[in-house]
Amino acid sequence: MSVSQADAQFVREVVERRSAIHLDACKDYLIETRLERLATDRGFGTVAALVQQARQLGQGALHVQIVEAITTHETLFFRDVHPFEALRATILPALIEARRQRRELTLWSAACSSGQEAYSLAMLVLEHFPEVQGWPVRILATDLSAAVLEQAKRARFTQLEVNRGLPAALLVKYFRRQGAHWTPSDAVRRLVEFRQLNLIDDTWALPASPDVVMLRNVLIYFETEAKQRILERVRQVMAADGSLLLGSAETVFGLSPGWTQKHANRAVYYQVLR
Repeated sequence: MSVSQADAQFVREVVERRSAIHLDACKDYLIETRLERLATDRGFGTVAALVQQARQLGQGALHVQIVEAITTHETLFFRDVHPFEALRATILPALIEARRQRRELTLWSAACSSGQEAYSLAMLVLEHFPEVQGWPVRILATDLSAAVLEQAKRARFTQLEVNRGLPAALLVKYFRRQGAHWTPSDAVRRLVEFRQLNLIDDTWALPASPDVVMLRNVLIYFETEAKQRILERVRQVMAADGSLLLGSAETVFGLSPGWTQKHANRAVYYQVLR
């Protein structure tokens, strides 16, 4: 690896300090591969030169760009399928029934990346729950990365991206083609609100208590203490009868007390223990 061990250690420390994401030394190869484009775009030529500049400047915009380049933004439409089936068949029908008087609903995609999860939630609501037409339905999509949020807002997906998880019937119904890209319809986009949010910040500026929290395939990147803080904060901000969905390799148990585990449509989700 052309990046020195000292430079790799510096990058790991920057990433952990700003995002609480822990990078094992065995994955140092990712540092070079993920920073190469940033180094080129910023005119440094090499990752080593980029890191040297980051050392000299101290904390600032370049550190933020390094963290955004390193952190994983893997996503796809209707990822893993079963959580969305659980929402359609069990979670959302129960919530909608409980909200008949208040007539509002908030779903939070808490690490939305380039937007596929948030737009999937919007299509799920539009396709299966016509009874909430006229309700204030908000799909709040947040991410650490300002750059990836801008990409999500632009909502221009390649053919390869829409082929990953998006059923053809929904593509035809809820997307329109623009040259080589596909973009969601206005009806889909109106439901989604994007905001920058760092999960390890002391406070979260949420516009409402979410009824559903999608925190999927995120906790696996954090050390135990950070996982505990995040889960406790989710428990505090989520609606009392809300539901939390994690990735298939993630759990609240052993990390955060006060949850009960539920099962629906081959998916696991969690509710606050009452």
